[in-house]
Amino acid sequence: MRDLLNGSLFFGSLISLAFYALGLAVKRRFRLAVFNPLLIATLCVIGTLIALDVDFAAYQHSTEVISYFLAPATVCLAVPLYEQLALLKRHWKAMLAGLLAGVLCGLGCVFALSSLFSFPHELYASLLPKNITSAIGYGLSQELGGVVPITASAIMIAGMFGGVAGEGLLAFFGVTDPVARGFGIGMASHAIGTARAMDLGQVEGAMSSLAIIAAGLTTVVAAPFFSTLL
Repeated sequence: MRDLLNGSLFFGSLISLAFYALGLAVKRRFRLAVFNPLLIATLCVIGTLIALDVDFAAYQHSTEVISYFLAPATVCLAVPLYEQLALLKRHWKAMLAGLLAGVLCGLGCVFALSSLFSFPHELYASLLPKNITSAIGYGLSQELGGVVPITASAIMIAGMFGGVAGEGLLAFFGVTDPVARGFGIGMASHAIGTARAMDLGQVEGAMSSLAIIAAGLTTVVAAPFFSTLL
């Protein structure tokens, strides 16, 4: 059975989609942020791989069909942004300030924590792209000398946290403006957070989509400089 699953070309894709569908059903049933479909799917996939003793490399190879659509899906996030173009023109100064603050804060925190705990450069470089979408982060990690699997884990954790706790944190700090809420979620939690932002409203989803693109491009420019600091 183990050899059959390890040699399957579609096993990973099938269980990933099946568990994501399960996550969607749970989310619709309970309507709580903690029941994030991607979080549920991730935990279920991990449990399945461990229970069936399936090699991660084999699972990863069998999900290439899904991975192929990662970049096109990211590009499609421009559609809701286009529909809210008037808001972008009206708030561009605030968004620019938020973009610079968000990127510098994210990179600065990684630098500070890496210095505090004496992380090796390889680990430090792996964590620098943690707040941008994986479609950009993986390539940036390689260029900086990082380890892509570590980067993937960091991106996933950042996205999961934002998708689950982002709305609650914004409410705690009294952030009610839909533009600010969406942009903040997208800055910190990229595509996974954007999926949650789209549930909050069209404006939140559009602004989060903008933040993904803007944060990714800005981080690509700024991260090489930060990588030389440690």
